[in-house]
Amino acid sequence: MIAFHRAIPILRSFDEAKARDFYCGFLGFTVGFQHRFHPTAPLYMEVERAGLKLHLSEHHGDATPGSTVFVPMQGAAEFHAELLARDYPNNRPGLEDLPWGRQVEVIDPFGNRIRFCQQD
Repeated sequence: MIAFHRAIPILRSFDEAKARDFYCGFLGFTVGFQHRFHPTAPLYMEVERAGLKLHLSEHHGDATPGSTVFVPMQGAAEFHAELLARDYPNNRPGLEDLPWGRQVEVIDPFGNRIRFCQQD
């Protein structure tokens, strides 16, 4: 029997401090793991929150900057309010009611878009 469990998107990043500030400080994720082949090697890191895992990679061949990830979720309005309360200077997402659901879209410092969408 074939069974797919879940996909874990890999997003390109270029700056560890900016990635941590955005994903952990602004979006509220925690670091699941981080790996470098040696101290000066590019970082590969997992961040997670409420069942969602994302992998962030500084390795040039892992992902393309400017990608988009669609994330089905519950609690879009609460998530939106939480993000606005953080007063992050580089991202003030809206809350949109679209034909396919209520959506909060953020753009990370590397041009990647994450569309958090509640589809009731």
